[in-house]
Amino acid sequence: MTAQAQHQNYLKPTPMLDFQSDDIQRLIELRGWANLSQDNAAREIYLFVRDQVAFGYNRDDTLSASAVLRDGYGQCNTKGTLLMALLRAVGIPTRFHGFTIYNELQKGAIPNYLFRLAPERIIHSWVEVWIGGRWLEVEGYIIDKPYLAQVQRRFADECESFSAYGIATTCLKAPDNEWTGSNTYIQKEGIADDFGVYAQPDDFYREKGSNLTGLRRLLYRALFRHLMNWNVRRIRVRGIA
Repeated sequence: MTAQAQHQNYLKPTPMLDFQSDDIQRLIELRGWANLSQDNAAREIYLFVRDQVAFGYNRDDTLSASAVLRDGYGQCNTKGTLLMALLRAVGIPTRFHGFTIYNELQKGAIPNYLFRLAPERIIHSWVEVWIGGRWLEVEGYIIDKPYLAQVQRRFADECESFSAYGIATTCLKAPDNEWTGSNTYIQKEGIADDFGVYAQPDDFYREKGSNLTGLRRLLYRALFRHLMNWNVRRIRVRGIA
């Protein structure tokens, strides 16, 4: 039995994983991903989501993959949705693993004047990808290479536990975020709670909700995320003072 037959639940579209949308189908055709081997397609899609979709803060964790693609930026949860959708679109099974992370790893990415408004623990996720006959834990797509390079430049000698600027790793100088056919990580060291594996991200968010509610959620959407994104763009372009 093929992986596709065994993993049909990990290949289907959902409202969030809307890989049948015109925007996503055009991207797949333009990039030629459907014509590659699964190993090469997984690598190319991973690198696209990591580096061509910039690290940033969307208006909601539950955006569809096509909406994240249109935004052109995302964080762990939203970039993960896009990654899952693109991989499923070329026949590679994916599933969702839900967590929380300690908000400390967001210091620096979130300006200090907003940081105290963040929850102590933040909904987090990574993508698990069926490739080479096993499930890979894939998280290293969250932080784009230009942004990571600026953080590495500022903390050039860090090869011990590092947690800040949206990164939580045992070695900032050489994090496990390159695609080698093995697990990839960039925020793993900040994990607080493990909620387990879900076939669909839609199910996880229906059960767990999102990070903010009420007035703070409205303020985040209307103002705070724009300030956070301005700060992240500044770091990417100018570095860290």
